[in-house]
Order: sequence, then structure tokens, then C-alpha cells
Amino acid sequence: MLTYRYDTQLLIEGENLDEDEINSYFRTHFDGDSLLAVGDETLIKIHFHTNRPWDVLEYCASLGEIYDIVVEDMDRQSRGLQG
Repeated sequence: MLTYRYDTQLLIEGENLDEDEINSYFRTHFDGDSLLAVGDETLIKIHFHTNRPWDVLEYCASLGEIYDIVVEDMDRQSRGLQG
């Protein structure tokens, strides 16, 4: 059994994006693991395992335009099904 079911990945395009602020927000507001939030002031790549990907998407959309969104169900994948 996985602790966090959904592998959530996306790009955020915006202005004055702060990688450190985004990392801090994730760590204090979201339950999950495997956080990767890297980039620069105009583009941030997010990778995060969580049970509530919709919360991640909502927050990221508040920072800028989100795209290349992938949410994979790792539980289904572990059972050999399409994720």
C-alpha cells in the first residue's frame, strides 16, 4: 500500500516565481513526499506525490499558468493497470 497515491507533475509559467517560497508552501500546506520544485523566476517544474492532487493544481494555478499536467495513479500502476 502506498502512502501517497498520486504522482503529480506540472509546469508553472509566471512572473517573479520564487522556488524557495513554493518549496516552503508545499512543505507547510500539503501532505506528501518526493517534492521537486525547481526553476527560475518565469518557469517552475513541480513533481510531488500526494493524495490530493487537486489541491496542488489549485495552488499552482494561483501562481501562474499551469501546463504539461500529469497526474498518475501509482496504486493502479503498482497493480499493473494503466495509471
